[in-house]
Amino acid sequence: MILSGRDALRYFSKPDPGKTGLLIYGFDQMRIDMRRQDVVKALVGPKGEEEMRLTRLDAADVRKDPARLSDALKARSFFDGPQAVYLASATDTLAKTITVAFDEWQTGDATLVVTAGTLGKGSALRKLFEGHSNAYAAPIYDDPPSREEIEATLKKAGAGVIEREAMTALTALATELDPGDFRQTVEKLALYKLGDETPVTPHDVEAIAPLSTEAALDDALHVVAEARVGEIGPIMRRLEGQGVNPTTICIGATRHFRTLHAAATHPNGAEAGLMANRPPVFGPRRDRMARQAKRIGTDRLESALSMLLDADLALRSSRPVPARAMLERAFIRIAMLAGR
Repeated sequence: MILSGRDALRYFSKPDPGKTGLLIYGFDQMRIDMRRQDVVKALVGPKGEEEMRLTRLDAADVRKDPARLSDALKARSFFDGPQAVYLASATDTLAKTITVAFDEWQTGDATLVVTAGTLGKGSALRKLFEGHSNAYAAPIYDDPPSREEIEATLKKAGAGVIEREAMTALTALATELDPGDFRQTVEKLALYKLGDETPVTPHDVEAIAPLSTEAALDDALHVVAEARVGEIGPIMRRLEGQGVNPTTICIGATRHFRTLHAAATHPNGAEAGLMANRPPVFGPRRDRMARQAKRIGTDRLESALSMLLDADLALRSSRPVPARAMLERAFIRIAMLAGR
């Protein structure tokens, strides 16, 4: 049987110990490992390995000695409770061995959890698990996590009540971070709110979001848009020290000022324009950019975009130019324009 979408998410958190097996496969090994950890922990509990109710097997070992798989499934621990066998890095070459183990499986035997890489439609492993009446096959895709997955991660971490805008912020973070990094970020959020019964706000999310080069670039663009001319030189040197090239900075600046222009020209106001942006701008960053858009105004934003276009063309031309110095001068001119 095939597990996908919401059904898969529910099963990962509460698997049935009476099932013969589960195949988890896909391209992203990190996502697969995370799901496998969830399933195994839910099956045998936090002390399962300590109580010898979890057996780990490698595909290479099973290929050398196929009987090891059936023996592991039928082995009994001294401790009561469900048992599981985890078979890592399986390929289609093990399909016959697993078929034999499934034929010999009886109620009370351990549940087999198998992980594999990308498997095509004709895969023998997929056909075995999908066609079995008491086993599941769960494909793991590289799509950003759904809202339900994010909510499940938050609930598991004990993050409490989440404001709508904070959820929007977390959804945006989930698309930017690796699954493991996102889970760690949510756990950090739960610790940050420990003992605080108030709902999670966008400000809380912003406080625990991992810092990155992109965050440093955002700081630089705020400096320009807020006409803080004296800070442009130092922050440009900081970006250069982090290895951010001038073309990347110029592209980021153009995107920032286009967003401000769209906000300034939105019929329902700057805040609505920023929320209509894709991805939407939320929380304190939205308020800050709304103030920038209102203060600079449409005409001066168009002039700033024209300067950035000229700078971008110069950076991409074949002529040798002092890239950082040229872009820094452009930013100073834009900042002085924004401050009028």
